[in-house]
Amino acid sequence: MKALDNLQKLGLSLPEVSIPGGSYVSVNVVRGVGYLAIQFPIWNGQYGYQGRLGETLTTGEGYQAAQLCGLNILSQIHQKAGLEQVLSINHFDGYFQSVAGWDESPQVMNGVSDLLLNVLEDAGRHSRAIFGVERLPRNFSVGITASFTLKAG
Repeated sequence: MKALDNLQKLGLSLPEVSIPGGSYVSVNVVRGVGYLAIQFPIWNGQYGYQGRLGETLTTGEGYQAAQLCGLNILSQIHQKAGLEQVLSINHFDGYFQSVAGWDESPQVMNGVSDLLLNVLEDAGRHSRAIFGVERLPRNFSVGITASFTLKAG
């Protein structure tokens, strides 16, 4: 599968699928469109990149945190349907917590965008929105939700 080959070429691998922290499912597919619950920078159950961007974390660390969220998105999709079944990533919403005045969220969210494009190629093209929030669960610096479309059949 080309997406998994692309991951390997980037020196990356998929983390274990995280378990929902409440009464919901991580991935919900309705009529070929999948909706992903928020994914955080967690690697095989270990929390990472906690704190506020511009205070305890640099923009570069934020990029890595967002990339890890993206790897969790890909892992969830791969478990649910298989990456080879992705027709397109439709959209993602990126949430971040930072200090007042910090304004480098586009560079941070490129961690997800770059990953999706490099791994899924044309299927990884997407729109996005970015939101600064007061607080994220477990003091995570970033969190990402996404939607995707599966190939017919």
